[in-house]
Amino acid sequence: MFPVSPKCKISFGEAIIFFILLVAMISYFIIHVGTSPHIPILLGIFVLVIFGLGKKISFADLQNGMVEGAKTGMGAVFLFFLIGILISSWIVSGTIPALIYTGFTLVGGTAFYAIVFAVTSLIGVSLGSSLTTTATIGVAFIGIAHAMDASMAITAGAIVSGAFFGDKMSPLSDTTNLASTVVNVDLFEHIKHISLTTIPAFIISFVVYMLLSPDKSISLSQSADYQNALMNTGLMHWTSWLPLVLLIICTIFKVPAFISLAASSLLATGLALINQNIGWSQVWGTWFAGYEAHTNFEPVNSLLSKGGIDSMLFTVSLVILALGFGGLLFVTGVIPSILLAIQEKLKGIRSIIAATAATAIGVNVLIGEQYLSIMLTGETFKTLYRRVGLKNKALSRTLEDAGTVINPLVPWSVCGVFIADVLGVSVLAYLPFAFFCLLSPIITVLFGGRTAAAKINQIEN
Repeated sequence: MFPVSPKCKISFGEAIIFFILLVAMISYFIIHVGTSPHIPILLGIFVLVIFGLGKKISFADLQNGMVEGAKTGMGAVFLFFLIGILISSWIVSGTIPALIYTGFTLVGGTAFYAIVFAVTSLIGVSLGSSLTTTATIGVAFIGIAHAMDASMAITAGAIVSGAFFGDKMSPLSDTTNLASTVVNVDLFEHIKHISLTTIPAFIISFVVYMLLSPDKSISLSQSADYQNALMNTGLMHWTSWLPLVLLIICTIFKVPAFISLAASSLLATGLALINQNIGWSQVWGTWFAGYEAHTNFEPVNSLLSKGGIDSMLFTVSLVILALGFGGLLFVTGVIPSILLAIQEKLKGIRSIIAATAATAIGVNVLIGEQYLSIMLTGETFKTLYRRVGLKNKALSRTLEDAGTVINPLVPWSVCGVFIADVLGVSVLAYLPFAFFCLLSPIITVLFGGRTAAAKINQIEN
């Protein structure tokens, strides 16, 4: 069940106290001291190593736990490098400028945040990847929000909500496939069932974004300034749309994400070499250092100067630290103790569904990895759901509602760090406005209560 075997057994009470202290320490350093998440995570690693040595665990076993924990994120690390390259190559090929230019024609009304949420949701379902959606159309919308002088926090919240709506509902999403596979549910049956909680969360979120949207839209002069500056970059051509088209085609044919991103990046780079007045070494240099724009309009310079492998190093370093931290939580027995205690003590249907959501959220907070939150929680609760007569699709729905969508709300998580870095908005800033992500676990617990009541009535009758 666990990726790293525990080397000692600790009581449930000791594990819970230790869990609370670790979360409190991490929260204190990030919220009150204002440090980057790396610092408290590293301090947490020091604390866990000391704790493990006190429990007579050898340093070799502790080190192995860190390494094995970090290994679980290596696939994501390589994807992050490619996404950094994708952003810079899409800028230099004109793809992102073209998306932004077109976006100005879509936000002529006053429902800006609702439009951001709806369009990002549509792109998210099409691509099946929340991170790719955020790094492409999300970056474009952030630029438009800056031009409108709209709230960066609310805009980022709408982007994250839409991207993770797509991540949940797309048959192309890896987390959607994982949640259905872990508990042996047909993929499309799983998507149909999660719509019972996902659609209400989408509708409520859309209405709230409508109400929060600015009273005035972007002025024609503002729009013209940005569009003229984007046009004057000389980056945009009709071929600028080809990298996006290729990425969508790869997604439709279920080409692995690594190959899809690499192919789109290579095509974009090739188009830049053909169409742009940029030197050979400069184009390839953007793969590492990103693109730097030089126009007479500073907002566009700021908007287009980003991307590259270098921009992902902050994210990659934190992911490795966080997953190593998670490996130590396993090898010291903290997480196994909590999960096994939960499995043994729960009896009622309502409590099992609520505990499933709480566990998925807890694993996200402790480890910062959405795949492990789905896998560990699914394995832990499968037998409990069968014991009380709940179908596996109820479990797969809860895994998505409380596992997938919570990861971007954790400042030290894989998704949280990546999104904050790409959008330039901190997790704590956009968290209160990621309404879809916040509503999903609440609605699934309330829906679970109705399921429990219906089940009880069925038994009594």
